[in-house]
Amino acid sequence: MEKYDVVIIGAGPVGLTLSTCLARWGYSIKHIDNRAEPTHTGRADGIQPRSLDLLRNMGLKRKIMAHEPAKVYEVAFWDPSAKGIHRTGTWASCPNFIDARYPFTTLLHQGLIERVFIEDIEKHGVKLQRPWTITGFQNDGKDPNYPVEVSLAHVDGTHAETVRAKYLFSGEGARSFVRDQLGVKIHHKDPIAHVWGVMDGVVRTDFPDIKMKCTIHSDAGSIMVIPRENNMVRLYIQIASSTDPDWNPRRTATAEEVQKHAQDILKSYTISWDRVEWFSVYPIGQGIAERYTLDERVFMGGDVCHTHSPKAGQGMNTAFLDAVNLAWKIHHVESGFAPRTLLSTYESERKLIAENLLDFDARYAKLFSARIPSAGEVAGAASNEPEESDFVKTFKASCEFTSGYGVAYNSNTINWGPEHPAQHPLMLSLDQGTTKLRSGRILTPATVTRVVDANVVHLEQEIPLNGSYRLYVFGGEPGVTQTALRDLALHMGSPKSFYSVFAHRDQSRDRYHVRDNPATDFLSVCTVLNAKRAQIAIAEMLPEVFARYRDHVYADDVWDQRVPEAKAAAHAKMGLDERTGGVVVVRPDGYVGCVVKLVDGRGTCEALDKYFGVVTGRKLGDERASL
Repeated sequence: MEKYDVVIIGAGPVGLTLSTCLARWGYSIKHIDNRAEPTHTGRADGIQPRSLDLLRNMGLKRKIMAHEPAKVYEVAFWDPSAKGIHRTGTWASCPNFIDARYPFTTLLHQGLIERVFIEDIEKHGVKLQRPWTITGFQNDGKDPNYPVEVSLAHVDGTHAETVRAKYLFSGEGARSFVRDQLGVKIHHKDPIAHVWGVMDGVVRTDFPDIKMKCTIHSDAGSIMVIPRENNMVRLYIQIASSTDPDWNPRRTATAEEVQKHAQDILKSYTISWDRVEWFSVYPIGQGIAERYTLDERVFMGGDVCHTHSPKAGQGMNTAFLDAVNLAWKIHHVESGFAPRTLLSTYESERKLIAENLLDFDARYAKLFSARIPSAGEVAGAASNEPEESDFVKTFKASCEFTSGYGVAYNSNTINWGPEHPAQHPLMLSLDQGTTKLRSGRILTPATVTRVVDANVVHLEQEIPLNGSYRLYVFGGEPGVTQTALRDLALHMGSPKSFYSVFAHRDQSRDRYHVRDNPATDFLSVCTVLNAKRAQIAIAEMLPEVFARYRDHVYADDVWDQRVPEAKAAAHAKMGLDERTGGVVVVRPDGYVGCVVKLVDGRGTCEALDKYFGVVTGRKLGDERASL
């Protein structure tokens, strides 16, 4: 019987992202999908700013942008007027209070996105098996190393096979065989309240905002306009609502009926279709699975676990982050970097985000349906005024959420907090005002100069998504922190430190040209100094532990408009002292794990050993360190 590390069911965004990560990191994968080929038309199409960061970190952004997707910088709002509809305002889709590298939503047909991932997994030796489906599975434990038995079959019933795996993942979509077999229920926040028609096509219209993302309310109903690649446009048209007297959640409509409805909503403007690429009708019920796994061997993600309204454009983006969250945790458990208990944080972290998204979606919808915001509120939402109305607060929170930057994981074993088992006086926290970074949130973007080649780079993108933790040593002013850096390096070099415990066993192998992981696959190290690039001599100024990561030594000498007075903008944006610096631990998926003060002596390494001791389930550090 064939054995695999992971069997993945479904080749939508969540399954493909998981497959891409694990294939790159050397895992054996059996990946099936019940469709004969990738998505032809329709389905999800919005990539939010945070997801674009992630795709860039995976090295896939350029291939996706080569398809010339539509970019949405603003959203227009239209409401009823005496003559039909009128524009009541336009807002930035990612307002400038969000520190985003890509302050826009990217709109591209899901099939094109899928093909970018498929090309990558095939390059790493995974062949998608189509059209195949899952017919059964059980975690029978007969083979302790490959405890899950999975039965698969060709959709026409002509072939079948049974394999064993360490893990089974369902990315099957809203109708999931795996979820049904596990008996996991979907809890709907609300009963199905709307039936939407969705149509992709090329249109002729005098409606002025057809190239913008629009939310349109008229006396004839509601419509959402989404511009697409190749001069196409997607229209979401509400064709039934639970407030209708003849409400039926299974109501359907023809393409012609939906077009007529769209024409009525858009009056006094006209619209006609040159070509319809795709059309579908579906009910929207906001729901979340009560569990994402029962045994930490069979996992689910993406639409299997959460369904959203199309308004927020979150389905595919949430799927990307589900997959990356699970991928690195499986990798760390299987590499011996972490105990199996790490896998329980997948459900606790990702389910919380799905719940928050649905709550925000409901609040956001209620906010807009209740009344039209005033011009002053619109302006207020784009500013950083200390006094904010409920409307502005909700709008800002929803912008953070829909952009992807509002994701905040609670304190747990990998996100330091006041209740974390690793307590140490040198731990810094947002709550105490000792750093601007919050554990469980994405690392703040910062622009720095790479010392070896004088390239100005995005610090948060410098380590690729490679399954490693990222240790950012903000070294402050070299003249001030010379002793602290030397002491940190000395203690990191001790055999039982967090840095040395997972060192490459084969030290004789030449790793001179290994850029990101010359010493260990467990983590990568970046050093950022508050000095001009020309003043930094890596070999003379840095201990060997840091100097061997020569491609990851940076000068904090690039001005940033968000901290205009700062001499060292990257230090300032992290909330670290520009003279004395600090150390930031970032998880493999880009979220902050903990922040530690940089001091002379053993204290900084001691605090890091305590944190990583909890993360890895090991006793780390020198026994004398706790004296």
